[in-house]
This record gives sequence, structure tokens and C-alpha cells, in this order.
Amino acid sequence: MPELPEVETTRRGIEPHIKHETISAIVVRQPKLRWPVPEALQQLVGRKVDSVERRAKYLRLVTDAGEAIIHLGMSGSLRVCDADALVEKHDHVDFCFGNGAVLRLRDPRRFGAVLMKDHREVFPLFRKLGPEPLGDEFTVDTLFEASRNRKVTVKQLIMDGYVVVGVGNIYASESLFMSKINPKTQANKISYQRYVRLTESIKQVLARAIEKGGTTLKDFVSADGQTGYFQIELQVYGREGEPCQVCKKPIKQISLGQRSTFYCGQCQR
Repeated sequence: MPELPEVETTRRGIEPHIKHETISAIVVRQPKLRWPVPEALQQLVGRKVDSVERRAKYLRLVTDAGEAIIHLGMSGSLRVCDADALVEKHDHVDFCFGNGAVLRLRDPRRFGAVLMKDHREVFPLFRKLGPEPLGDEFTVDTLFEASRNRKVTVKQLIMDGYVVVGVGNIYASESLFMSKINPKTQANKISYQRYVRLTESIKQVLARAIEKGGTTLKDFVSADGQTGYFQIELQVYGREGEPCQVCKKPIKQISLGQRSTFYCGQCQR
């Protein structure tokens, strides 16, 4: 699944092509995605995109008539292409613009979504989301407080979107390695000072991933068709049995919360 850095990379990739451009048509070839594509989406035709924003893993095309909310699901991707570009089997939704550009959603598994938000409503899927990990609202105090009454592991805590959004499986493993915390440790057993280090590690890992273009997953390429490069810097994720780059002990793999988890038993305590 594309994680926060992949979605942010996509946002930055599509923004220059569609910001301040007028939506001339919205073509829905397959309305049955994760949720049905609402007919109300057509209200955005004729409206200018004022901004291209992101909330957690959702992309927002903001106009004065409302917002198109896009989620890439497990295998979705967005491309900016010409109006005469060949339509392929899994190209489900097009946003066409007055400048001739087309923002095209491709989603082979159809776990993605294209939804509509009115300016007057609080979008239901946003109501209980935690703070953005790179924003000022995500601090060691908020993370430490969230951990006090939780009996889950620390990895499960930081992957909880009600605690902090967008720390997916890859970046959770990498952040815990950077902060030298064992992912199996119960969240409420970790000291404040260790949460200081973990909070900074989350911010650093995600910021570097965005800078490098996201992590290349088999189903993801960025908006310009280029794969991300952060995978060459992964310290533990996907490296079971390989030597730790710090202590040379083999990287371990376990399952936590039904997710593969990678860590170094020597470096992470």
C-alpha cells in the first residue's frame, strides 16, 4: 500500500499541472471502487482547483464548490497525461482540465476511492484522525500521553491512525530502528526520554523518504512515472537474515498485529 511519503510525493508531482486549472470534465469509467464514486462529484466540473492538499493518505483537490477526496488504496496511482493518452484496462477515473491535462486514476485492485466533500461538512473519514507526523501538533507529549493507557506494542501504537496518521509499516520499522526501540515493547513501558527519540525518528524518517521520492513498492510509481529511491536506504525493512548495518547481527522478522515487522535484536532494546 502506498504510504504517506508516496502519497505526498504524488501530491507534489500532480500539483504543478492542475493547481489553478479549471476542471472541464470528470469521466468515471468504473464507479465501483472501495466505495461508489458519488454522482455529486460532477458538481466540481467548471470549478478551478484552488489547492492540492493531503490529509493522512488522502489527497484533496480543493475548489470553491467542494473537494474531491482521493485515496490510492492498495495499488492505485495517479498520472498526469494528455487528453489523447491511451486508456488502459484499470484506468477508472479521469479529471480533465482546461489546459489539456488529465489526472488519471489507475487502480487494478479497486481498493482506492474517489469521494466528494462539501465545504459545509466535516468529512467523516477525517473526524478521528490523529495529527500529521510532520506537523507541529505531533509532539513527544502527545505521543507519550497516548501511550500511557495502552497495552499494545509500541509499533502498533505508532501505526494507529487515531494516535498519529501515516506511519505505515515500513516507516514504523525504520523509525523504531533509528530510535533503538524493540518493536515488541509494550507502549506504556517506554520512558518519556525514549519517546523523545522516537518522535524525532518518525519525523526524520518520513521527511527523508519524501525527499527521496517515497519507497518503491511493486504497485507504486510516482506521478511522473519515476519510482521512489528511499528503498536503497532501508535499514531493517525487508532485510530478514541480512546483517544489521550497525552491529552485523542478522535482522529478524516477526508478525505484530498481522503485519511483518523487521528489527535488530542487538541494537533495539
